Amino acid sequence: MNQAVTAALSSWRFDPPLIATLLLTTLLYIRGWLRLHREMPTRFGPWHLASFLLGESALFLAIASPLDSFASFLLSVHMVQHLLLIAVAPPLLWLGQPFLPLLRGLPRPVVKEALSPFLSAPELRRFANALTHPLVCWLAGTAATVFWHLPTFYELGLQSPTWHRVEHASFLFGSLLFWWPVIQVWPSKRHTSRWLMIPYLISADVVNSILSAYLVFSAQVVYPSYALAPRLWNISALNDQSMAGALMWVPGSVVYLLAAAIITYQALSGKPGIRPSTLIKPVPQFRPSRTATVMERTTVLSTRRAAQITMLLLATLIMLDGFRGPQISPLNLAGVLPWTHWRAIAIIALLTAGNLVCFSCPFTLPRDIIRRFVPQRLRWPPSLRNKWIPAALTIVFLWSYEAFSLWDSPWWTAWIIASYFITATLIDTLFQGASFCKYVCPIGQFQFVNSLISPLEVTVKSPKVCDTCQTHDCLHACKLDLFQPKKSGSFDCTFCMECVTACPTSNVTIAAVVPARPTVFARLTNRTDVAALALLIVLGAFLSATAMTNPVRDWTSDSPLRISLIFGLLLVPALILFTTPHKYVLALVPLGASMWTAHFGYHLLTAGSSLVPAAARFLGVALTQTSGMGTVPDWWPPLEILLLDAGLLLTLYLEWRSAARKFRPFAPWAFLAVLLYAAGLWILAQPMQMRGMVMN
Repeated sequence: MNQAVTAALSSWRFDPPLIATLLLTTLLYIRGWLRLHREMPTRFGPWHLASFLLGESALFLAIASPLDSFASFLLSVHMVQHLLLIAVAPPLLWLGQPFLPLLRGLPRPVVKEALSPFLSAPELRRFANALTHPLVCWLAGTAATVFWHLPTFYELGLQSPTWHRVEHASFLFGSLLFWWPVIQVWPSKRHTSRWLMIPYLISADVVNSILSAYLVFSAQVVYPSYALAPRLWNISALNDQSMAGALMWVPGSVVYLLAAAIITYQALSGKPGIRPSTLIKPVPQFRPSRTATVMERTTVLSTRRAAQITMLLLATLIMLDGFRGPQISPLNLAGVLPWTHWRAIAIIALLTAGNLVCFSCPFTLPRDIIRRFVPQRLRWPPSLRNKWIPAALTIVFLWSYEAFSLWDSPWWTAWIIASYFITATLIDTLFQGASFCKYVCPIGQFQFVNSLISPLEVTVKSPKVCDTCQTHDCLHACKLDLFQPKKSGSFDCTFCMECVTACPTSNVTIAAVVPARPTVFARLTNRTDVAALALLIVLGAFLSATAMTNPVRDWTSDSPLRISLIFGLLLVPALILFTTPHKYVLALVPLGASMWTAHFGYHLLTAGSSLVPAAARFLGVALTQTSGMGTVPDWWPPLEILLLDAGLLLTLYLEWRSAARKFRPFAPWAFLAVLLYAAGLWILAQPMQMRGMVMN
């Protein structure tokens, strides 16, 4: 074994044609770049030269280094080789903008007499134009990746040196085409809008994630040659395969998402020629008729009341079943609806349709009824007008949820709901406004923080109408003291629609907005309490999901002490918050929201059918078969990764904007975001506890 390793380490491939080609190309590029740098220093800067040289080095390492020898023994090493050819060398080469430097590096007679007539031929231009169309480029890159990772063709490349070279050539040239429209190699013209490059890259990441997940989660060795190969360092073939899948998954996704983040930033800043002002059309001013205004207000109020009454009835049924029904979680409404269905639906609704949880909240309905008869004279203490109380309650809940298995106790679930009703009614009966919602309710704070990336919010149709308003009816009607033109997105907004019904010009409505707007986050950066709450919710997403993985469950064995050690990490914010710029903390919200969605979505998919036996038992209907263990659909793991990808993309974008577009302050927070992303991938790759099912 040692001899094999020594031989592999000493087996740098001496390939004169390859070395001569790379060396000649490098010399020509340097010669041409020096000339162009003197003439156009801003167009061809030092970083272009560095990118091209790094691309050439990556290409040399992939083909001529000992990686090529190790590749026949370890799939993980072979995957590193493929990543260099697919995701590292091509974009670096194109970032060097090589065409003009290479032409200028050639002797002038060669360019003028031999190449100029050929390059100016209309047929060549038409062919190049068709070849570099984004659809062709996407198909070329993804098809090469998928084709050569199919077991039959992968084995062909392992068994035949000739086909191995063809495989690597396919990876390189297919990826060069793939990255062409992404980099937009100068002086070529783009075929489509730069905005289309975002789904272009994300869809490629989905393909990459599916292939990676297949290798990571496969229970058998996919490529038989590695099962028969000598095992270096006693790494089993199956573990080697999982490592290869992880290498393909995490670094590959980071490259695709980083490119998408840069393009998003460029598009929003208008650098590629897209002006953000052209993407947002002004809303025409209008004066609705009195009849239309009354109908709109009536519709909004009746819709909210209907939703609240429905949720109040469901909460009542859950409490009755939790107190009086069997204490078997999958057969009790209190063990199924709140933890499996409501949480997943709530986060999905929040990220697609706004804060519908607070809109339909049943806990405020008794308050509204009592307030008709009991006046409120007290005001919430100024010292408590912050988020420290809900932050503390969030820590207590996240810990007790796992330490005492609240999800498996219908009785405790019923008491939590009842306590919510009692506390909300008591506080809001004594104090003015919506003090419980704004300063106490942990569920509301979870919604407020994650609503920062919601695509819908209560906002104004035309700011000019508000500028001329003298009465500020919306502010007087809002129980949370929010003034529509000045509020921070949907933060602290319960979607109660009081401002909608109060506005005399119907200028307030629910509207689609750009999610995760940096200006909205910037308004909250001076609040330590908000930053602490956001950090708790983000870390809670990963710790809560970690606690349900089988390795962690086996270690804790439902021990409150060991669970406390895990959730003790929630106290980390207290150590770092006061020395950390709050703007970077808030930028982590999209990543946390994506983890919560993946976590709750898993519960819904695996235990969603448990509602049938629980409802049948509650209604007294006999079933011949109860719900068993849930299964995860094949499409769900890639979707989970796509959710994390989107969260990482938004987080990196917000961090970049928070760093004022400077790399030095951006780098450590980007590294932290990537670490959390990698932790999320590890969590999702672990066997998960199947909660809420009859067979647990």
